[in-house]
Amino acid sequence: MQTAPSTGKATRPRADALRNRERIVTAAQEMFVEHGPQVPLDEIARRAGVGNATVYRNFPDRDALVREVVCTVMDRTAEAAERALAETGDAFAALAHFVHTSADERISALCPMVASTFDKNHPDLEAAGHRLERLVEEIMDRAKVAGQLRPDVGVGDLMVAVAQLSRPPAGTDCLSVDRFVHRHLQLFLDGLRAPAPSVLPGTPATMEDLRHA
Repeated sequence: MQTAPSTGKATRPRADALRNRERIVTAAQEMFVEHGPQVPLDEIARRAGVGNATVYRNFPDRDALVREVVCTVMDRTAEAAERALAETGDAFAALAHFVHTSADERISALCPMVASTFDKNHPDLEAAGHRLERLVEEIMDRAKVAGQLRPDVGVGDLMVAVAQLSRPPAGTDCLSVDRFVHRHLQLFLDGLRAPAPSVLPGTPATMEDLRHA
């Protein structure tokens, strides 16, 4: 008996379904930053302009939605790193541009949710984290080779500083201090320039150090 050829339509998400999913993730990111990860899902649905059923159809539970938001932010930050690597001019300027862009992604307000709400060893999170780590290390190595970045800093040093300087934890009155973010980040970046005026205590921090902290 012959089987009718598959059209592929059954497995391809409709454009409106993809748009709804993107709206949910965008609304969730905004509300997680503003109020923390325990914001009611019906409030996220309302901001996204969709029904509660649409949220649960895309994300069966809160952990799935938080994980998708964090992975999305890390992916966009990785894309910013790729753009920085594609720049052919000043290596330190490319690093600085990446740092300021990653701060705008609000990654520092979202990443603490990984440890507090679900399994941080989820394969999607690990894949996004390792990709970002590899790209940031490449950006920093290029600036070190150019003699522009002090050699005694690691990827962990950079990411911790960006997280601490870019904004306070989610759920606080964080939006009111946005005007200070890029000013303070630039002060930090100026301290990374080579030649270094001082010797740092300890050893360069890696992302592996942070995972086991």
